[in-house]
Amino acid sequence: MILPLSLIAQEGDSRFSINGFGTLGLTRSSSDDAAFVRDLTQPKGSRGQWSGKVDSLLGVQGNWQLNDRFALTAQALSRYHGDGDFSPELAWAFARFDPTSFASLRLGRLGTDFYLYADSRQVGYTYLPVRPSADFFGVLPFTHIDGGDLQLSLPLGDAIVTGRLHAGLLDEKLPLADRLWDISGSRMFGGSVSLQRGAWTVRLSSSEIRFKGDLPIDELSSGLRQAAAFFPQAAQAARAIELDGTRSRFNSLGVVYEDGPWLAQLMFSRVRHTTRAFQNWHSGYLLAGYRLGDVMPFAGYSWIRSTARRLSPGIPDGVAPQFDALNAGLATVLRDGHADQGTISLGARWDFAENLDLKFQLDLIRGSATSIFPFREETADWNGRTRVISVVLDFIF
Repeated sequence: MILPLSLIAQEGDSRFSINGFGTLGLTRSSSDDAAFVRDLTQPKGSRGQWSGKVDSLLGVQGNWQLNDRFALTAQALSRYHGDGDFSPELAWAFARFDPTSFASLRLGRLGTDFYLYADSRQVGYTYLPVRPSADFFGVLPFTHIDGGDLQLSLPLGDAIVTGRLHAGLLDEKLPLADRLWDISGSRMFGGSVSLQRGAWTVRLSSSEIRFKGDLPIDELSSGLRQAAAFFPQAAQAARAIELDGTRSRFNSLGVVYEDGPWLAQLMFSRVRHTTRAFQNWHSGYLLAGYRLGDVMPFAGYSWIRSTARRLSPGIPDGVAPQFDALNAGLATVLRDGHADQGTISLGARWDFAENLDLKFQLDLIRGSATSIFPFREETADWNGRTRVISVVLDFIF
């Protein structure tokens, strides 16, 4: 996504522009027993109190159009992330080459292209609700790759068909309980095909991650391997929760209708993992809005469901405290990846001035007490139910 120009210095065939975007937000979850977060890159969130961290962010993007075929783009972003602060990060930094009017090649740091709209999910001004669905987008903590993509767009009657292939390496550290999970060097590749005709856009996407390194649970893994001297099945459990060399596949379908005052989106995803440390899940959402002057009320429903993993180390309870700790640790790893909930969203967007909007949103989250995957800091009293109130101001410049 390229933002509207605000500062242009032009000389000959070159053009340089600096653009920006941001969100100032307040979010409050009604439950004290689990912290609501925008996505799983955030270590903490709103837990029974107002928080300005969940949705607030600021980005600056520079674009340099060298000529008709070559361009450079960089984007810096400050948001609340895994380090527990708003330290700036380089979100995009790529060179683009357009050999023809229907082909484009980009090399460098790119936004992850899992789903439709995934690479622009930080720019609040470009979408209708306060944030992309937490049930759908929030469980994707991978934000960028260092690599490249190739896009081809061709006319097909009165429609346009676009295909894209992407590949690269992940380079992030993600919060996991009180630790950071380093996914640097993990490989991602995939592609998508979309059809745009009139008011309709339909897109199919598929991406795969091949992980390098393991989760930061060395004590559990090594403990299970040592316990295998007495309980051989523990070695199988240790291997089952290894991440290094395993694969995760993300498939999705997105349908968008936008015509006049109407906007509607319907999306589905299916995610499968070869490691047993993660649960397979499927998710989706339906969102619809109708513009009334400068105000667009909207309503939506989203959901996420995962399949519980069954994995036993073969260690009887009560043998010794250290073995009980291994059983408990393995159960925690398997439990932390479970999701079983739905969210009703009601809100409105008010475009009260040029390049400014104000949004109000109420999310009613209804899930099982075991649905903890989309949250942080859950307690034993968590019942899977909370209300989230959000007010944000989006802007671009």
